[in-house]
Amino acid sequence: MKLIYRVTLRLAAVLLPILFAWAVIFYYSMVDEINDETDDSLEDYAELIIRRTLTGHSLPSQGDGSNNTYTIELLPDSIQYNPEISFADKRIYIPEKRETEPARVITVQFLDENSRAYRLTVSTPTFEREDLLKAVLIHIIILYIALLLTVLAVTALVFHYSMRPLYSLLRWLDRYHPGKGVEDLPDEKSVIEFRKLTNAARHTIERAEKYMERQTQFIGNASHELQTPLAIIGTRIEWITDNTPLTDEQFAELSKIRHSLHRLARLNRTLLLLTKIDNGQFPEKSDVEIAELVENEIEVYTEIYSDKGIKCTTHIQAHSTVKMDESLANTLVTNLLKNAFLHTAKNGCVHVEVDRSRLTVANSGSEALDSSRLFDRFYTSGKSGSTGLGLALVKSIANNYGFTIRYEFKKEMHRFTVEF
Repeated sequence: MKLIYRVTLRLAAVLLPILFAWAVIFYYSMVDEINDETDDSLEDYAELIIRRTLTGHSLPSQGDGSNNTYTIELLPDSIQYNPEISFADKRIYIPEKRETEPARVITVQFLDENSRAYRLTVSTPTFEREDLLKAVLIHIIILYIALLLTVLAVTALVFHYSMRPLYSLLRWLDRYHPGKGVEDLPDEKSVIEFRKLTNAARHTIERAEKYMERQTQFIGNASHELQTPLAIIGTRIEWITDNTPLTDEQFAELSKIRHSLHRLARLNRTLLLLTKIDNGQFPEKSDVEIAELVENEIEVYTEIYSDKGIKCTTHIQAHSTVKMDESLANTLVTNLLKNAFLHTAKNGCVHVEVDRSRLTVANSGSEALDSSRLFDRFYTSGKSGSTGLGLALVKSIANNYGFTIRYEFKKEMHRFTVEF
């Protein structure tokens, strides 16, 4: 999840209960205010009735259009006079509508000139108030949802604008490839933290480039310097074998040494080739016909591994022309095919597919390989004689030209696919 989305979600989680509590408090404050206004109106109306009753004036008509209704009753002597005013929410019957409606009711007692106690009950329907409260509640919900979305949107925009240097740094890091040099990174001067992060990233990449350059140079120099002594040792062993009488035991030991020497020479050549690829020493490109390379190499490896009884099938849908160095194309195809034939058991099968943008080499197997380490240098699956550099070399060539290589194990078949 992106940082901006995570911050927005966390901000929403914090704001939502705060705005909810604020809305609840505001709603009940509105309810109390409306009740206060209603109670004040009822109290004024009750005072008017009491004053007219005590002065002998005519009382307001029940149907005067105010929706207020009232009753006055004489209290028996057994009930003690209570001057306190009480308010309550009740349901009253409205004759005009012939139904009951919620109402706000005030009850007050007063004394006449003869000290007789009366109870005045005044009620006013509150259906308008209920409608008002519902409307207020709906508008509060809409208001605070809109407010929450607006705050989140504005926060996301401000956060995105403020984090532009970080996104620029991330894009710069995504474009960086070890050994390909370092692009210029714009300096960030407005925010101290971003400036420190940018400088730290630049210094780290520069140090990595220096270390990689030294490592590549060392491997290249070592591999180059080893070629001559390895060739001399090989020549000496051949001379001793051809010109010196040897016992069977001596000849067997020399054969072992020669075999190890050949493996060391092959390993040295592969390391030197990897170094050249990493250094970009294959700038030449030409149109290479992959299908033709595959057909030629299959003939070679079918003959070399004929004793294993491997069944090789091909499916060439279209001729695929790739623009790359011809020697590297040959290395890529050769290593994939050699890997397939070398690691296929006797009487197994190898299947090769070629189309306009893809090369797939599959061979039979019993269990999947470790895909996380498969293309690492010097990783082997236990096959004797393997240097562990074949697939690493294929991966390096693919990376050099922006190809995609992937491995999968399906239906007891190892499948290596290169997408050009």
